[in-house]
Amino acid sequence: MNSVKIHGDDIVESVRSALQFISCYHPKDFLDHIHAAYEREQSPAAKRAIAQILVNSRMAALGKRPMCQDTGMVTVFASLGQDARIESDKPLDQLINQAVRLAYLDADNPLRASMVSDPLFERLNTRDNTPAVTHVELVSGADLKLTIAAKGFGSENKTRFTILNPGDCVADWVVDTVAGLGAGWCPPGVVAIGVGGSAEKAMLIAKRAVLDPLDMGELIRRGPANKIEELRLELYDRINSLGIGAQGLGGVTTVLDVKVATYPTHAASQPVALIPQCVANRHVHITLEGSGPIELPPPDLQDWPQVALDQTAHAARQVNINTLTREEMANWIPGETLLLSGKLLTGRDAAHKRIADMQKRGESLPVSFKNRLIYYVGPVEAVRDEAIGPAGPTTSFRMDKYTDMMLDLGLLGMVGKAERGDKTIASIAKHRAAYLAAVGGAAILVSRAIKKSTVIAFPDLGMEAIHEFEIEDMPVLVAVSPDGKSVHSSGPRAWSCKHKCVS
Repeated sequence: MNSVKIHGDDIVESVRSALQFISCYHPKDFLDHIHAAYEREQSPAAKRAIAQILVNSRMAALGKRPMCQDTGMVTVFASLGQDARIESDKPLDQLINQAVRLAYLDADNPLRASMVSDPLFERLNTRDNTPAVTHVELVSGADLKLTIAAKGFGSENKTRFTILNPGDCVADWVVDTVAGLGAGWCPPGVVAIGVGGSAEKAMLIAKRAVLDPLDMGELIRRGPANKIEELRLELYDRINSLGIGAQGLGGVTTVLDVKVATYPTHAASQPVALIPQCVANRHVHITLEGSGPIELPPPDLQDWPQVALDQTAHAARQVNINTLTREEMANWIPGETLLLSGKLLTGRDAAHKRIADMQKRGESLPVSFKNRLIYYVGPVEAVRDEAIGPAGPTTSFRMDKYTDMMLDLGLLGMVGKAERGDKTIASIAKHRAAYLAAVGGAAILVSRAIKKSTVIAFPDLGMEAIHEFEIEDMPVLVAVSPDGKSVHSSGPRAWSCKHKCVS
């Protein structure tokens, strides 16, 4: 068979356009499954969260802007046919990095640069989201198949691995592990399990499996055809019975699908990897055959369900954060919706660490936190008439080790996503502060409440700089009230109990 030439420029353009595509458009199989979850959800808080995710997804598609502010680390699985030849003086990984650079610096739709060059010490942002992580395998054929994904790290940080004994129960380990993940991975999403091979093989097959098409609805309708499908159904039922629910607020759907991939392994071992995929389910599969770059047609907007946001939002408590007092906060009820207006500070990992270092050195801080709220966010750069780009919350748990310090500086509370640790909740109660939750996966919806954004400290940190947002009616939920009650504990516990009672 004659060799097929695939030009390097075609690879660059195909990957570039694919990354822009997946930043804005959910796959139809995901939309179908999350809409089905919305329809069957019984928890009011979880149903409202899923509604926000669906409305945000449609807004992303209409506006061609990122559905989530964490536009992810790029991972590419490349299958190169042995009868194909790449025509370029650059290796494949460099072509992919060139595409990432172009996609993330796109002037019309800039994506957030999150990669740091030195993972141990300086942790300086590369400013263009390179490098990608590229896996290449040689296969039969004369084409280049690419699976392109951009995975946010709220979910990637919840990846888990273990080596079980051959006789141990994989299902029990998976359910126990998911129960301990919390909500930082932004459920409802997909969980993939890789079993077998070696440590790295189990992780790789799980990472690939989490990008497979969602078919749980079909599997439930027709029933299992083999033991793997029986295991998928078992895990789907057991994980959802945990009651974690959308955003960890308690509900009937935590996972939309469960994937299981296997590979032969040593007789003395049973490696098991678990990889969750968040609601920003960004990936696409393309094939280059030497005939030019791949152009992905925009999806039909009819694919998006017409879901209305909670019409009771007008009854939510209006809060002016410029004049907020601890006495006013004492009346907040766990689980209630607040609409915040005023001036809101931002800050996340790097900013908190720098504040801590400055405190140790006895240096003056560039901003006062007394009687302020801080939002854990790393926004996307603004374009056109935007005050700021998509600006959804990041996982709050990472800031737990700084909470005492920030509350001692006079902070009234924090806005983020997912649960806080027990020590942090105790500190919040001690300071009569509060923790508020915004919906992860609703980054555009949140950003519509931001009317102005100004960088006021640490501009060198890029998206991790401290901003001051001027906000109007930003919807949040009281996740930890000033008396230390947490909805991320009470919600899942209540819905887990309801499942057990029904069962």
